[in-house]
Amino acid sequence: DPKGRRTMNCIASPRRRASRPTIKAWVEWTDEELMAAYRDRGERAAFDQLVHRYERELYSYLRRFLNDPTAAEDVFQATFMQVHLKCEQFEADRKVRPWLYSIATNQAIDYQRRTRRHRLVSLDRREREGSEDETGTLSNLIEGREVAPESGIDADEQHTWVRGAVAELPEQLRAALNLIYYQGLKYRDAADVLHVPVGTVKSRVHSAVLKLNEAFHTAYPA
Repeated sequence: DPKGRRTMNCIASPRRRASRPTIKAWVEWTDEELMAAYRDRGERAAFDQLVHRYERELYSYLRRFLNDPTAAEDVFQATFMQVHLKCEQFEADRKVRPWLYSIATNQAIDYQRRTRRHRLVSLDRREREGSEDETGTLSNLIEGREVAPESGIDADEQHTWVRGAVAELPEQLRAALNLIYYQGLKYRDAADVLHVPVGTVKSRVHSAVLKLNEAFHTAYPA
């Protein structure tokens, strides 16, 4: 598809685009307005602004999902290629962010299937600077109490344990935790990404936390 190749060639790498200036004329537009402008009028500047707006966030998500920076760049490119190809399917009452995450997640899963790689995301939310919300950090939620000083467990060791334990969870539980506790999506948005009811997302998160809590207290008894 010549149109597709042209678009693909001009979606710059997230790392290379980082220093480029924002397109001023489109900064104040909502994601939905940008998507509509590209869908309805083929406004290339609107598409560029959408890529610029999500390049760090979505690339970071894919890098942790795939545990491979090069693969994350490839899947990032493939994600916005799909946005380009499917733009006419974007409905007026839909939100862009969960739609993008849905496409990115599907592209990442397809990549893993093609390459037979199943390493999944680290959920250490300490890297989200200034992130203090009602869910709290995953480590605090799992632990549920202060680790006794005499146990000899420091914070770094605890976070390392959490990353390893999450990697051992079933894929459905890992995916739910990733979207809720790392990306900070609301339950309804995570449900859109995973194509399941909101109640199912809550149930998966609850089950995952219970499993992690049990494993933690087995590994580090009080």
